[in-house]
Amino acid sequence: MAGGEERTPASSAPRRRGLAAHGSAHQRPLERQKEGACSFSPSVTSNQSTLQSAAPVQLPESLDPRSSSCGAGSVVSDSRAASFDICMSDNKCSIKLNRSLFEVNREKRRALELSKDAAPLQHLRPGMVLLKKFLKPNDQVKIVKLCQHLGLGPGGFYQPGYRDGAKLNLRMMCLGKNWDPDSCSYGDIRPFDGAKPPSIPEEFRKFVQDAIQASHELLKQGMKGANAVKEVPPMSPDICLVNFYGSSGRLGLHQDKDETRTSLDEGLPVVSFSIGETAEFLYGDVRDEDKASKVDLESGDVLIFGGRSRLIFHGVAKVRPKTAPTWLTDETNLRPGRLNLTFRQY
Repeated sequence: MAGGEERTPASSAPRRRGLAAHGSAHQRPLERQKEGACSFSPSVTSNQSTLQSAAPVQLPESLDPRSSSCGAGSVVSDSRAASFDICMSDNKCSIKLNRSLFEVNREKRRALELSKDAAPLQHLRPGMVLLKKFLKPNDQVKIVKLCQHLGLGPGGFYQPGYRDGAKLNLRMMCLGKNWDPDSCSYGDIRPFDGAKPPSIPEEFRKFVQDAIQASHELLKQGMKGANAVKEVPPMSPDICLVNFYGSSGRLGLHQDKDETRTSLDEGLPVVSFSIGETAEFLYGDVRDEDKASKVDLESGDVLIFGGRSRLIFHGVAKVRPKTAPTWLTDETNLRPGRLNLTFRQY
């Protein structure tokens, strides 16, 4: 998502207007009003949200979340370059009773069956649809592992910051193009280290195309005579913002409007994947939480908003702790919190 985020101000830096969102109680949020070009805000994370940076698509066995050695990730002096892992280590330094593979697979099969019983599509408003449990259990596992792998290499997860020393209380990775929080613009490299964002994995692109196609088919079935393509225009993602924020994370109401004028005018949609803990998602026509509608985004849900809803205000009121599927955390060791991938066409 884009819009507001919590910032950790530097002790000596002057206070500046930040993006709206709240996280850890130990952090002091600053709000940046989204009146100008700057519109993106990554999902927020608490201090416990740790991640790492990585390289492209083949997953070496050494990066399996269960094969890592002691520790929860190394920390570097410059927090922007700190190396963290979205998956917790599972090793001899800790005591954990892992369930059998049979039990994990049984839960995954049950999750798959339950997804078939859920309403496949919720038409939230013109141009905005929610595909419940669209990402199958094995796909969610694949996404977590690929994000972990990419997040551990060049251009991977880091803690964004501003020139005044304030830092966003989250970990972010850009795929395809880099988004710079200080200039609120996209570029081909990360300014602070010159790293080039990793490419979007083809698997991710396929998930996006499948989701858009499914939304068209379901809209045609549920809204006879509706122009599904006009409602949710097709798009080819060349940007993906991957954000991880902890159980105390919150994302203020904001608009995603840093893409090109052509992309915005054509209403090319934002496609958002939710994995991990459930988020209470807000959306509406104005920046007013009291007037916003709410919907739960659970692990595996895909939210699409484009067309007439492309510039809606949206955010996350709260993340519900301990709501991630146990089969997901058992198989990936994903940290407590929510992994959010938002795709768009520049």
